[in-house]
Amino acid sequence: METFSVSVNGVSYTVAPELSTPDDPFNGPIKNIAPWNFTILAVLMFVVSSLSLTENFLVMFVTFKFKQLRQPLNYIIVNLAIADFLVSLTGGVISFLTNARGYFFLGKWACVLEGFAVTFFGIVALWSLAVLSFERFFVICRPLGNIRLQAKHAILGLVFVWSFSFIWTFPPVLGWNRYTVSKIGTTCEPDWYSTNITDHSYILTFFVTCFILPLGVIFFCYGKLLRKLRKVSHGRLATARKPERQVTRMVVVMIVAFMVGWTPYAVFSILVTAHPTIELDPRLASIPAFFSKTAAVYNPIIYVFMNKQSGHSFLETHYCLCHMKAVEL
Repeated sequence: METFSVSVNGVSYTVAPELSTPDDPFNGPIKNIAPWNFTILAVLMFVVSSLSLTENFLVMFVTFKFKQLRQPLNYIIVNLAIADFLVSLTGGVISFLTNARGYFFLGKWACVLEGFAVTFFGIVALWSLAVLSFERFFVICRPLGNIRLQAKHAILGLVFVWSFSFIWTFPPVLGWNRYTVSKIGTTCEPDWYSTNITDHSYILTFFVTCFILPLGVIFFCYGKLLRKLRKVSHGRLATARKPERQVTRMVVVMIVAFMVGWTPYAVFSILVTAHPTIELDPRLASIPAFFSKTAAVYNPIIYVFMNKQSGHSFLETHYCLCHMKAVEL
């Protein structure tokens, strides 16, 4: 710390300059960010969270209401809706509240909760897509012959998704890396900026097990599946397997939408992990994380409008609800 001397009446005094205290995102907003930035983020999170909660709840409700939708292959789609619903219920709501205040006023425990919940449920969603692609591959390509997908197989897939995701997202709570406040000061995430080699080992493990590996499963299964569909597209099986092709198109679009939502955040996280001392504007650094939360809105829309069976069930439910309101009036 530099000092300077001042002489008063022949007496020298050593004076230390006043230190500028860093912003504490748990006690107040970051000073160099205008309040209107947080207002925009709060409005964004309110819209995204409201849409996601409503849409994913309808997917769960419609599936519960109509027995024909409660098929083993739909278990994982409902699981995806549950994960997206919980992402918005925890991360979305907390992000809306903290941005409305301009800082993470809920305290460190809520920061750990939001960081873990968003990461955990996000990875559950990604692995749900991986398991869904494997189930499509299993049903259409039939690598095990006449063995069909049954409820017990679908349940095993769900157990794997939740347990595997928990194993690799809970360690920061125990001290292998940590969930900390982001640069914008209103959301929490794994500590991508850490220079500690132990923290780096977790981040590398996390990306391999929770991003690269499920994406590898997705691309492998759909590569095999699309090759199989191409072979039968001109044969007698083309008509018989038309529903499978329709569902496959739906899932491919869901995966693309998910990648559009999460790839920017993944690329950003890898960048700051490789260069932890990089200087980024907090507003710019917050864009990928907030953009990733919009992925929870895409899947219900795709599921309802691209799947004729669930689409008809959704319209029937909507008609019944409107009819009940009309009778009450």
